[in-house]
Amino acid sequence: MTYTVAVAGCTGYAGGEVLRLLLQHPEMKIGALTGNSSVGDLLGMHQPHLAPLADRQVVATTPENLAGHDVVFLALPHGASAAIAEQLPAEVLVVDAGADFRLEDPALWERFYGSPHAGTWPYGLPELPGQREKLAGTRRIAVPGCYPTSATLALLPAVASRLVDASQLSIVAASGVSGAGKTAKPHLIGAEVMGNATAYGVGGVHRHTPEIIQNLSSVTSAAVNVSFTPVLVPMPRGILATCSAPVLDGVDTARARQTYKETYGDEPFVDVLPEGSWPQTAAVLGSNRTTVQVVVDDAAGRLIAIAALDNLTKGTAGGAIQSMNIALGLPEAAGLSTLGVAP
Repeated sequence: MTYTVAVAGCTGYAGGEVLRLLLQHPEMKIGALTGNSSVGDLLGMHQPHLAPLADRQVVATTPENLAGHDVVFLALPHGASAAIAEQLPAEVLVVDAGADFRLEDPALWERFYGSPHAGTWPYGLPELPGQREKLAGTRRIAVPGCYPTSATLALLPAVASRLVDASQLSIVAASGVSGAGKTAKPHLIGAEVMGNATAYGVGGVHRHTPEIIQNLSSVTSAAVNVSFTPVLVPMPRGILATCSAPVLDGVDTARARQTYKETYGDEPFVDVLPEGSWPQTAAVLGSNRTTVQVVVDDAAGRLIAIAALDNLTKGTAGGAIQSMNIALGLPEAAGLSTLGVAP
């Protein structure tokens, strides 16, 4: 069976990555490509790497243009998806790559995003326990944030198996500039970014903080607290998340590695690396693969877990298509690859 797919926000980084992956999907036929300021343009003006779609015209993001498709991807700014989604039929699979439907707590949404909470949809991180069952057959999917995907996959086995004190989680994650979107911003121009690394959203104010806490709280009855510091680094794409927490009594590297290997042994897109090998963003470029390594720092009494992924693929579009496949009953890996691009 072939499914028709529309992509709203097709000229942005997330929308472009969704289209790149859909072009490789054996069951998908790409329909409407919609945008806002780019209406009337040919897609090739904005996404020159998508040669098969270069001559397609961008149309307005309206319910009418999105109607008649089996699947609709919303790669829109935060707060823009809800109004469109509520006008789409219930039988259409709507996959929101924005934040609108990720959080379960309305108060946290309003605190971090400053607008009314639109609701909560099934969360598109299949590696969370029980999540595949929630995604199967659904017609609404909330795609995780890229930082929460990396941090959750780094810490999930440690928190779920009570290897660490989950009330003292520390996460420092370095991300490429594509995570900030394609809209022109002075602090993201080449002269500001090249040769420069800078922290931002420091002190518990980054919008992905409650999402990370929500994910890890779902696998433990213990209190979860997170100190999250994102760092912008001069590369186009990729995230390297370095996470740590105090270990509980009796936890050493051997036990930690065994726990991680058991947790991810059957996961198609998460690899626990061999001992002594460390995640690299370049190794996962363009792939839906996440690499993870874990060690216990005995001197400090802390577990260190590091994860690397491509923020646009597994961190956004790849995770979205992986979840779409589950919802439609297709092979989970359809249209996705664990092969990176080098150099």
